[in-house]
Amino acid sequence: METAIVEISCAEVWREISNYVDDEVEPELRARMERHFQNCKRCIAVLEGTRNTVRLLTDGDWYPLPAGFGKRLFQRISSAHSKD
Repeated sequence: METAIVEISCAEVWREISNYVDDEVEPELRARMERHFQNCKRCIAVLEGTRNTVRLLTDGDWYPLPAGFGKRLFQRISSAHSKD
């Protein structure tokens, strides 16, 4: 007898997406999430974005910032703060 897979909401997927990427979810939850990914383009985008972020954070490479980036960032933050 085949067990039915219970539907899962986008909110539940997003709550567990990091655990899914790290392969730290129970098989039943993994099956539910994979079923959801088959029909939800928004959650597929979240999954791909999470995987890309994890890849960038764990590859050990450092990326140099463009010259003057820190100064421009500080100016933007300061100007946005002064508008409040």
